[in-house]
Amino acid sequence: MNTAGRFLRADMWICRAQSLKAETMKLLPDNIKVLYFASDYVEPYVEIITVKDPKRRLSLCSSGYSEGPDYQEEVEDALPVLSDDSQLFEDHHLEKLTAHMPVRTQVHPWQLVYSTAIHGSSLKTLYRNMAGLESPVLLVIKDTHKKVFGAFSSDPFKVSKYCYGTGETFLFSFNPDFQAYKWSGENSYFVGGNLESLQIGGGGGGFGLWLDSDLYHGSSFSCPTFNNESLSTKEDFIVQDLEVWTVQR
Repeated sequence: MNTAGRFLRADMWICRAQSLKAETMKLLPDNIKVLYFASDYVEPYVEIITVKDPKRRLSLCSSGYSEGPDYQEEVEDALPVLSDDSQLFEDHHLEKLTAHMPVRTQVHPWQLVYSTAIHGSSLKTLYRNMAGLESPVLLVIKDTHKKVFGAFSSDPFKVSKYCYGTGETFLFSFNPDFQAYKWSGENSYFVGGNLESLQIGGGGGGFGLWLDSDLYHGSSFSCPTFNNESLSTKEDFIVQDLEVWTVQR
C-alpha cells in the first residue's frame, strides 16, 4: 500500500475510533478512560484503562494521529509497568520520573537488567547484562544515607573509548525533593564507560555521577553537562543498593 493509501486508511480508523470513544465515554464512570491509537505500523485500536490503578499503563506509543491534549494527559498520568520487583522504586518515584522520560519509554513495560541484590556488585557484570541492548536505561541508586538518585541514559551502559548518549540523558535526585537535571547544551559528555568506572556528565572538576568498578564507591559533583547539584547528601557516597532498568519491547 502506498503512503497516501496508508494515511487514508488510518484517517478512516481514527474517525471510527473517535466515534466509538465519544459514545463509550457517555457510559463510563470518571475513573475509566478510553485511549485510541493509530499508526502506519499497527492496526488502530481502542484501549480502556482504570486511571486510579497505581500501575496504570498504555500499550503502545501512538503517532501524531492521536488526540493532542487528551493523549498527552493520559501519557503524563500513566506509570510504567515494572515487570520485576524493585528494591528501590516506589510509585511516587515513578510518577516524578515519568514526566521527564521520553514518551516512547513510558508506554512499554520496564525490565530489570541489573541489581546488586541479585547479581552482586560488579561493573563488569553490569556491562555484560546490557550486551546487545539497544533501549534506554534507568539507573537508580540508594546510598548508605538512604538517598535515592540516579540517571536516565538514552543508551545502555557499555565500555567505550568515547562518550556516548544523546540530549535525552538526564540526572535525577530525591534528596529529599525530586530534582531532574536535563542536558544544559554546554557539552556532550553524556556517558563514558571503561572497566574501572562508569561516568555520567562531565567537563568540570568532577563527574555528575561516577561509580567505581565494584559499584561500591561513588561520587557526584556539579558538572557543565547538566548544571546539576550533587545528587546525594555528600559528594562522595557509598552505594547500598543499585538497579538498572530498560524498556522491554
